[in-house]
Amino acid sequence: MHPPEDDAWLYEHSRVLGDRIRTARRARRISQEQLHLRAGISRNVLQKIESGRHNPTYFTLLRIARVLDVPLRDLVG
Repeated sequence: MHPPEDDAWLYEHSRVLGDRIRTARRARRISQEQLHLRAGISRNVLQKIESGRHNPTYFTLLRIARVLDVPLRDLVG
């Protein structure tokens, strides 16, 4: 079992991931509405990802990266 401080690390990285997605989306002038529709995910899930409150699947991250036209590595760092 992992110590509780590992959870803080995970939550921080989830927040950073969400920030990167939001920044890339805004840089491309894509609304949340456009991104969630084009990526095939719910708007609620996208909002939670961008706020760092959701753990997206690999496929969801690939869909977002494809719509934003960025390498996945740029989002996950």
